[in-house]
Amino acid sequence: MATHTLSVLVENKPGVLTRVAALFARRGFNINSLAVGPTEHPAISRITAVVDVEDHPLEQVTKQLNKLINVLKVVELDGLEGSVQRDLLLVKVEADAASRGQVTQIAELFRAHIVDVSAETLIIEVTGTDSKLSALLTLLEPYGIRELVKSGTVGIGRGAKRITDRALERALE
Repeated sequence: MATHTLSVLVENKPGVLTRVAALFARRGFNINSLAVGPTEHPAISRITAVVDVEDHPLEQVTKQLNKLINVLKVVELDGLEGSVQRDLLLVKVEADAASRGQVTQIAELFRAHIVDVSAETLIIEVTGTDSKLSALLTLLEPYGIRELVKSGTVGIGRGAKRITDRALERALE
């Protein structure tokens, strides 16, 4: 199986996310990551879904997604060459006075930001690819990870072309 990232533009209406997720569930595909948010147009939201599927079943799912009434456009985001994709990670790390400097240096290496400090912990915020976030967690593990939360992947195609152009025309019809 291969990992695919789909960018799905939908009308910003209740129940659309449920229908999109249900389509993947009916086909037996696991969604590894799911992020939903507004676009530059208030009437349109973007769903970014990362799924593990073979190419042929993905084509079938894409066709079925396009048939859903509130779906405006479905685009598969290419890897590093064709798109920019990022995840957000917040991680609470044990960092007493003795280890705080070392944990801070690790965070700086990854261009991460310390967003909260307490007597025993630091909360670190970082964005990047899944491999970058995994590498950071590997280095922080010896200090003690108390808690972490990771967002779903978000992505956008490189270059001047926008996927919302034709989708907006269809939404306003």
